[in-house]
Amino acid sequence: MSTLQEFLNLNPVDNVVNEVIISDRFKDENGSPLRFKIKAMTNAEFEEARKKATTIKTKKGGSFDFDTRKFNETIIINHTINPEFKDANSIQKMGCITPEQYLNKVLLAGEIAELANQIQTLSGFDKTFEEDIEEAKN
Repeated sequence: MSTLQEFLNLNPVDNVVNEVIISDRFKDENGSPLRFKIKAMTNAEFEEARKKATTIKTKKGGSFDFDTRKFNETIIINHTINPEFKDANSIQKMGCITPEQYLNKVLLAGEIAELANQIQTLSGFDKTFEEDIEEAKN
């Protein structure tokens, strides 16, 4: 068996996790940065999030709209281990009904973008999915 084959067999992608800093706003009582624990997307999870965020326009010859906000929310909610954006107690405590509402209530827009970017990077994308979409349009 080749060295690459051995590496692949010993390193499946279903358990790739990392802890990341997304903002200077998150610090503990000693001033140390608080880290978000994230996990990588599998190909199937990426495709599911992409499809959820894509709307096909039938009137304009098959063109599509891509909702970056929905894509980012989906990957953050499904690929952030800590904090848990699906935590029912936290959602209720903040007066929200859905994980999406909770996410948008506790993180700033730039923090959402950075967390989504970190998840994409961990998943093997060198650029954000938004950049890939823009590049494909041109």
